[in-house]
Amino acid sequence: MPQLPDDLDAVAVRTWCSLALEALGRERAEIDAINVYPIADGDTGTNLYLTVESAAAAVEAVFAAHETGVTAPATADAVRAMAHGALIGARGNSGTILAQLLRGMAGVLADGGDAAHLRLALTRAAAAARQAVAHPVEGTVLTVATAAAEAAQGDEPEVRAVVSAAYEGARAALARTPEQLAVLGRAGVVDAGGRGLVAVLGALVEAVTGQAPVRGPRAGSGKVPVPVDGGSVVGLPVGGVPVPAGGAAVEGPLDCPEDADGGGPAFEVIYLLEARDEQVDRLRTRLDALGDSLVVVGGDGLWHVHVHVDDAGAAVEAGVEAGRPYRIRITHFATENGHDVRVQAEPAQRAVVVVVPGDGLAGLCTEAGATTVMARPGEPPASGELVDAIRRAHAREVVLLPNDAALRHTAAAAAEQARTEGVRVALVPTRAAVQGIAALAVHEPDRGFDEDVVAMTAAAGATRYAELAVAERQSWTMAGICQAGDILGLIDGDVAVIGADVPATARTVLDRMLAAGGELVTLVLGEDVPDAMADALEEHVREGYLAVDTVVYRGGHQRAPLLIGVE
Repeated sequence: MPQLPDDLDAVAVRTWCSLALEALGRERAEIDAINVYPIADGDTGTNLYLTVESAAAAVEAVFAAHETGVTAPATADAVRAMAHGALIGARGNSGTILAQLLRGMAGVLADGGDAAHLRLALTRAAAAARQAVAHPVEGTVLTVATAAAEAAQGDEPEVRAVVSAAYEGARAALARTPEQLAVLGRAGVVDAGGRGLVAVLGALVEAVTGQAPVRGPRAGSGKVPVPVDGGSVVGLPVGGVPVPAGGAAVEGPLDCPEDADGGGPAFEVIYLLEARDEQVDRLRTRLDALGDSLVVVGGDGLWHVHVHVDDAGAAVEAGVEAGRPYRIRITHFATENGHDVRVQAEPAQRAVVVVVPGDGLAGLCTEAGATTVMARPGEPPASGELVDAIRRAHAREVVLLPNDAALRHTAAAAAEQARTEGVRVALVPTRAAVQGIAALAVHEPDRGFDEDVVAMTAAAGATRYAELAVAERQSWTMAGICQAGDILGLIDGDVAVIGADVPATARTVLDRMLAAGGELVTLVLGEDVPDAMADALEEHVREGYLAVDTVVYRGGHQRAPLLIGVE
């Protein structure tokens, strides 16, 4: 049996994230089914799962980047990665609040993971979450978080006692949510977001103690419910109302909240925002006047914005005035039989979903008819984001282009999830953006699906790829020892050239690649690369290689200053 941690260290944080993801995966459908507040759209469990998935992926990236292989990363690195991952991957109202809870905890746990720090972390997290919500409502996840923090207070010296007390406090508070929020009482359910938080805290108990906490029986288990505080059952709808098999939305007794019943805002708007604190204060005021369910979380220049509004354009414009919004998602709501549902048009026959490293390529691919997913530097998309893009594409058949070898498993998981929803998905294993461009260039939606996929796969496979990168530190490479600041030329993923500047290194990489032949060179320039360099590289190809054409694209804000493709 592994040694249990005396405090919340990096390994425990990693275990916590993994167990929380497993718990939410098991309970996702049931949490979705009891989701009636603030919008009865049946996605709270899914949103929480995707948020924690992003947090867990960020923590795994920290461990993967830790090169010694002997000691674990610092606790501060792990908790900050967890908070950042949750922030950039937060989905929906509940996911956004959970991201703020994790951020509040991380701010304290970065300084220590003992019992005293954990008690303070829970308190700071609950307070931060309340501050992030424009109009806090009791009987929600905020109430559950506050109860968990209060239950954890005391002088217990062991972390396991603190987390266990917090978990029990959260369970008891969750059972009381129908008494505090009328819509929950009428529907006969506990708060969905609060139930998700109980699952996350239960995972923390298991990570620290090595034992899963005692939970109420799951809906449909046939076991006798165990009453908690007044006869309601934690983890089950109040009064024993069964959750339907398969996680379908509960019908009949479920009512929408009073402020959303037939008259709620038409759109959910979510985006990440790069902005200064004082600009965000003004943004909150403006968005609060536009709609409801406003939650703004984050700090240090990066924020996650969630709001329900009638004028989606105005909500996005407010973000543009405050800073730089990106990863913008707009969902249209409508009311049907008193319930909020997402409006869906007839699906298209076929679509392409492509991961792009910069906004310039996003525009190019969008013009070509593709649905894009942004992979910003250091922020690879999670499988949930790819699934979301496949849903947005709204087609019976989808070709998925991940454009990164590291996204192979993530893309495969997304494709598998989409197939369970009835979408025919083909994954073309593109390893670089230039391969995706080549595949998209030969895409023909009017021919047979298999034929189209084969043609796109062949085009991508016939494209060699390279990129230029700046070395961050001294290290061994296949081309020799590089120093911090050197320009690295990577061909097909391996360092092949070490140079002193971008233009010379780019010419050397081109010569290496064209030595094996080629008919077309594709150059994708980063936002700081001048047009003059593209002109010089075009001239270099034209003078040295007859009958080889060159095309140039502006990639915008991307990790590499230059991407190169040779077909």
